[in-house]
Amino acid sequence: MQVILLERVAKLGQMGDVVDVKQGYARNFLLPQGKALRASEDNIKSFESQKAQLQAQNLETKKEADALSAKLDGQTFIVIRSASDSGALYGSVTTRDAADAATENGFTIDRKQITLQRPIKDLGLHSLTVILHPEVEAEIILNVARSTEEAELQAAGKSIQELAAEEEAAAEFEIAELFDDLGAAGMEDFGDDDNAPARQSTDGDRVSDTNEETDKDA
Repeated sequence: MQVILLERVAKLGQMGDVVDVKQGYARNFLLPQGKALRASEDNIKSFESQKAQLQAQNLETKKEADALSAKLDGQTFIVIRSASDSGALYGSVTTRDAADAATENGFTIDRKQITLQRPIKDLGLHSLTVILHPEVEAEIILNVARSTEEAELQAAGKSIQELAAEEEAAAEFEIAELFDDLGAAGMEDFGDDDNAPARQSTDGDRVSDTNEETDKDA
């Protein structure tokens, strides 16, 4: 099926191009979203008569998109989610979650503008592309964490695996210190002569110390 493009469409063509596309793609996407018209003789003539106006509108919207991209590109947004110790999310983060996070921080973005290569199912930093205009894109980062503190550590470059290893090492160190303290306390009690119990002789008589045995020999 042939269509004439009313705007630039990625991997397809520029405004005014007549291209061949699959009927399903045209009927389900290009035509209903106003991105193209059937390439009939009347539609082509209509486009040519409106071409200057369409190009002016496209230039204006592109300028607006460029201004937004300059502010949005490279922004990081925190998304708090529950996850296992290994970092696997109980669920997934969607384009709607990304749009909501951006909106909460003052950027008006529709979830349909966000492209996601695959569902986000793990903690960490994830890059997403935002299509602001057929010719303008911006990249944002979603910092998916279990808490704002964890998000700050991830932003500093620590992975969930590194954080888990540090927590495990800290716990092991605390346990080792506890055993060391208990052992030191036991040695102090054992070395206290005043509290040491009297020794028993082989015949059952109490013997307080070696000096008493020396007196008996004398």
